[in-house]
Amino acid sequence: MLFPELRTEIAETFRLLNETSLTFGFSGNISTRAPEEGLFIITPSGLKKARLNPEDMVVVDSKGNVIEGSKKPSVETPMHLAIYANRRDVKAIIHAHPVYSTVFAVVGVDIMPVTEEMILYTGGEVRVAKYALFGTQELARNVLRALGDRRAVLLRNHGIVACGKDLDEAMDVLFCVEREAKIILLSKLLGEPKPLPKKTMDLEKKLYKEKTEGGS
Repeated sequence: MLFPELRTEIAETFRLLNETSLTFGFSGNISTRAPEEGLFIITPSGLKKARLNPEDMVVVDSKGNVIEGSKKPSVETPMHLAIYANRRDVKAIIHAHPVYSTVFAVVGVDIMPVTEEMILYTGGEVRVAKYALFGTQELARNVLRALGDRRAVLLRNHGIVACGKDLDEAMDVLFCVEREAKIILLSKLLGEPKPLPKKTMDLEKKLYKEKTEGGS
């Protein structure tokens, strides 16, 4: 079996997503770049994600052809492959349906940075990609356009995609965005959330750029 350690890490990450209510049932998908150039490991379609085993994962090439695995790769494989093709800094991708972030996705409102951590993790506001049907090349194009150089993007009426240099970082990005969305929504009970000062945002964007360009 190819890449057993990464397969195990993906399965463990999905169990954590389920335990923290960031996804449920059959929803969501995860992928990573494989050590071998041009290969990727992605979760299968049609299985309960919290019960995935390492052998359930599918290895695909950059065209989406199955290299190893008896299951059908995720319907969102085109979106994952498009991100990898356009973002060499991205080594892992998590797509999930967390409640607070999805509220913003449903309304079509970008998640603006109101805490200092947000920009350092995502690069700036998390934008909403234009709606397209799941699993389509149109959705992949829309996601790329909205993602830009960031590490997270909202899928209109759908959920969120978080990226990182590895699965740990992608999870951190996902947790950060969901926390930011919750803070914004709860703060509206007391008043209008105040954005970070421009000077702070500019500094943090510079630090984010240095981190991503450095491959860290």
